[in-house]
Amino acid sequence: MDSFAAAPPGAETAGHKDGSLLQPDTRGINAFDDDRSLAALLGLYLAPADLATLTPTFHRLGDLIGGRLDELAHTADRNPPVLHHRDRNGDDRQRIEKHPAYVEMERIGFGELAMAAMSHRPALGLDKPVPHAAKYAIQYLFAQSEFGLLCPISMTDALTRTIRRYADPALVDRYLAGLTAETLEEHIQGAMFMTERAAGSDVGATVTRAVPDGDGWRLYGDKWFCSNTDAGLALVLARPDGAPPGIKGVSLFLLPRDLPDGSHNAYRIVRLKDKLGTRSMASGEITLEGAKAWMVGPAGQGFVQMAEMVNQSRLSNAVRAAGMMRRALREALTVARGRKAFGRRLIDLPLQRRQLVKLMLPTEQALSMCLFTADALARADAGDAEGAALRRILTPLLKFRVCRDARKVTGDAMEARGGVGYIEEWIEPRLVRDSHLGSIWEGTSNIVALDVLRAARKEHAHAALAASLGARMAAAGLPEARRARLTGLVGRAAAAVDAAAAASPDGDRRARTVASGLYHAASACLLACDGALLGDPRRTALADLVIRHKLTARDPLEAEDGGEAELEELLLG
Repeated sequence: MDSFAAAPPGAETAGHKDGSLLQPDTRGINAFDDDRSLAALLGLYLAPADLATLTPTFHRLGDLIGGRLDELAHTADRNPPVLHHRDRNGDDRQRIEKHPAYVEMERIGFGELAMAAMSHRPALGLDKPVPHAAKYAIQYLFAQSEFGLLCPISMTDALTRTIRRYADPALVDRYLAGLTAETLEEHIQGAMFMTERAAGSDVGATVTRAVPDGDGWRLYGDKWFCSNTDAGLALVLARPDGAPPGIKGVSLFLLPRDLPDGSHNAYRIVRLKDKLGTRSMASGEITLEGAKAWMVGPAGQGFVQMAEMVNQSRLSNAVRAAGMMRRALREALTVARGRKAFGRRLIDLPLQRRQLVKLMLPTEQALSMCLFTADALARADAGDAEGAALRRILTPLLKFRVCRDARKVTGDAMEARGGVGYIEEWIEPRLVRDSHLGSIWEGTSNIVALDVLRAARKEHAHAALAASLGARMAAAGLPEARRARLTGLVGRAAAAVDAAAAASPDGDRRARTVASGLYHAASACLLACDGALLGDPRRTALADLVIRHKLTARDPLEAEDGGEAELEELLLG
């Protein structure tokens, strides 16, 4: 059977005699067809020919989310991987047993969708690599069913990007075909082994040793958090013997799981982590016992080179968080439209409408910001200086705000379903569990908020963002009054970032506040521009709500002016 085909919806959903559903859900709903925003916005970021070629893939993936992929993700979450240290003869041959549901998801993600390879070779019917906006749209959709597998997919993509940029060409030639293979059996997956017990965010505290050995190096030490633990290749940070302390002494190495002669490399998996979320995907601890590795790029530049992989993973994390918010919103809207209480549909109850809009607002902000950042990445890769500056500040900005918003949106959507939403048979608990990881992986909220200030301090990237938004508003033809108001808000937000960056270290205490302000001002601009370019009053209304709720001081005890109800009707009517 074609694994792209949607599975039957399963058990019938019980209903009342009046036709209203007891527990309506999104089974059978095509996640792409149901997302007016995504379909419309892709028209702004993709060439018409590319969009026409890729639209069938979006539709097929939308069907998967409404059926088969959801089933696989649920099964894999309830059957996490198992580490076996010995084979049945008692020999020390470690392997990680993955549930067949997870393996089938790997086949879809790595094989049929080519999600890890699509930036590095032609895929999905195109005669060129898939544009970044489309790649992240596919991740955004996939995350609405499965978050965990997107970690190996993203790391494989980012590892390939990093070694192509920095590694010896002979090393790239050795592994590139496997990293971009078309079938799961031939595919080499990637990972990064960076964290140590005393060196989490403080990479300069890395103590893993690197010792020269012929044409390569031998690595010794422990790595504390290694996701996709049994990956075929991993990028590892280590300190060559005699290197100086701190970040300047850390180098980057490519570590193969298996050596060219077929033997297993000299490291072992100590245990797998028992995690709150992403249970389907193996994360573990490893001990390096003289493992063979090759240095990537010049010595002492490990953190700079690893930052390339980390930044790609950060952007992917934000996109995944945006996707989980979309799924949570869709579930909440489906419940509100399908259930009745006290003789009325839930969506017709004023307080429920207000809460649904509060779920919708950060979800739509995230989508506009993610696609804008994907476009900036494409421009940066093409050598555009402004695109590089935008990517530099937008990546940590999204990682900070979108991942935090996802925690609240998924939690409130669970509440929208009520007590049943707390039961593991439904998707809401998994969304809540998985959403918390985005704020931790590849830099906690504090770390990435401080990175926003660093981008402003060292590269004036906030000024580039303000200028880019100004040009976008002009091109979109926003009415003068709206444009002037948004320009003022962006200017104030950029000035706040500038002041905090200049006052370091005292200004660091405001990093999260000013990063949030810049995110909200930028998203308000993008929503307004999207609304004008698409002729969509809903996105204009969302821009107004960002200004009202996120950028304007309000007295919580003061009566509303009535405008909120009109906006809610426009968004939910």
